[in-house]
Order: sequence, then C-alpha cells, then structure tokens
Amino acid sequence: MRATARVLVYSDDAGTREQVRLAAGRRPAADLPPVEFLECATLPAVLTALDAGGIDACVLDGEAVPAGGMGVCRQIKDEIFRCPPVLLLMGRPQDAWLATWSRADAAVTLPVDPVQFADTLAGLLRTRLSLDA
Repeated sequence: MRATARVLVYSDDAGTREQVRLAAGRRPAADLPPVEFLECATLPAVLTALDAGGIDACVLDGEAVPAGGMGVCRQIKDEIFRCPPVLLLMGRPQDAWLATWSRADAAVTLPVDPVQFADTLAGLLRTRLSLDA
C-alpha cells in the first residue's frame, strides 16, 4: 500500500474545502492509505498542481467562481494526460446531466454528506491506486 493518496480540492470557498477535508477524514476507507489534501482556490493553481503530477483524485466545486468546477473538469479531461478521476460537487441533484457533460467520474451534492462523499471518494481512489500499482 502507498504511504498516502493525494487529493486535489478546488473551490474558491474555504468553507467548502473544509467540508471536503472533514467528510473524507484522514482516510475515506480502511483499505486505503491516509489522504493528503492539496487545496486550490484558483484555476491556475489547479493546472499547476496537475501538471506537476502525483494527484490521485480531484474534488472540484461546481459552484466555484469565476471558473466553475464543471468547466474545469471538462478542461482538465481534455488537457491532462492520464487525468486523475474527478469527483464533482454540485449545487443541485438536477445538475447531474452537467456532471455527465463535464466528464466527471462521480458527483455528489452540496452540502457534503460525509458518508456518501467518503464512499464515493474511496471508490475513485481504489480505481486509481489499483491502476497505478
């Protein structure tokens, strides 16, 4: 098992980033390594972090401004080689079709439900870490 799993969290709202950290906890599931969070508040910071590599999953806030997570997701899926899986945070369940358009691997609604979020993130990390093994 790897020492840590790196998760990029993008939101312009520090409260949303905190919700994500608290919902995932130190590790979203017992069979996964501890999670190390990389918080980004701007699109340039996201792109720089992804270009540097080493990210195992991304959590993108669909309600972020000025660059919303859905548009960011579509952009990184087009531009980043072996893009990490993306968990999209949506404001409304009715926006699920936009999550599909953005090519997100999974989506959950805000405010973050800790159980649903941890389970969804764990599934994405399991897939990514097993592919990297």
